[in-house]
Amino acid sequence: MNPHFEIVAECPVTRARAGLLRTAHGTVETPAFMPVGTQGSVKGLTPKHLQEELDAPIVLCNAYHLYLRPGRETIAKLGGLHSFIGWPRAILTDSGGYQLFSLAPLRKICEQGVEFRSHLDGSKHFFSPESVVDAQTELGSDIMMTLDECTEYPAEESRARRSMELSLRWAERAFRHWRKKPAASGQLLFPIVQGSMYRGLRRECARRLLELDAPGYAVGGLSVGEPRELSYAMIAATEDILPREKPRYAMGVGMLDELADYAAQGADMMDCVLPTRNARNGRLFTSAGAIAIKNAAHAHQDGPVDAACGCYACRNFSRAYLRHLFMAKELLFHTLATLHNISMYLDRMRRIREAILVGGFPAYLKELRAEP
Repeated sequence: MNPHFEIVAECPVTRARAGLLRTAHGTVETPAFMPVGTQGSVKGLTPKHLQEELDAPIVLCNAYHLYLRPGRETIAKLGGLHSFIGWPRAILTDSGGYQLFSLAPLRKICEQGVEFRSHLDGSKHFFSPESVVDAQTELGSDIMMTLDECTEYPAEESRARRSMELSLRWAERAFRHWRKKPAASGQLLFPIVQGSMYRGLRRECARRLLELDAPGYAVGGLSVGEPRELSYAMIAATEDILPREKPRYAMGVGMLDELADYAAQGADMMDCVLPTRNARNGRLFTSAGAIAIKNAAHAHQDGPVDAACGCYACRNFSRAYLRHLFMAKELLFHTLATLHNISMYLDRMRRIREAILVGGFPAYLKELRAEP
């Protein structure tokens, strides 16, 4: 029995399951969506919004950005990341592998790790598998990620294999180092399945990572430009290999209408910047599809963004008011729009979970796929 994860229901038709992920800062009901607070802040929202209005059980922060600013030592001296950002619930920290992928001109990869220049001031830094574990340990996150190389898309299979092999060696080093740190016993470390969009490589990587006997496993290297069907396929490729009794994290996915499809492939955890980024840009999710609030059609509409949404923005404000705030560049728009978008994501995940629990997930999935 896994003390950190319990499956409470499984869909007999798809790979979807509902579970309980237990962390040092609370239990997370899965499938779960993690709002992204890259630099220790979900843009536009306070922790009170996230906890009391949205009831988010877990957020994601990024070790790369926090390492550069304000620095892991500063955060550690101030009581760790939970205390620093005023968030009492669970936190997952990404190692920074994706950021180093996106900042390719500023980094150099070698066997020992990654040498890179800060995108802030050009200063030189070095990440190794061990130092990334140390950094996340000091941050005090509940779930930590190993350092990996996020392979670009498209990539030749030989290139994808080299990258996968490097990530495997780094994962082994990270776990060897982590297991020597008794102070970090309450923190969970997840390795990352790589292999680009090659099913055989993904399956091989997953099998070899089993040797680590990790608390959970992630599938990374997604949302790097590949067609969405390939993303689903890469999650599905490892489902029968990764341990059933351990949580699976699909990194960096997806759009609102894709969440159920990832759950159907066996994903227990997901994250994506789209609800916050789209909110700031005036794109709001609804049960009938996304809308651009700047469009003149919303200028005189007195109804909410989505009549079926119970978020604070939809309970209290009209589309016309939100459009006014957006056009006037009022900062309040960012808060209300982000509240709404994240509420749509979290509510969708709760509905997915409930459908799994009552045995109605295939019908719910069919209903979602039929929506315009």
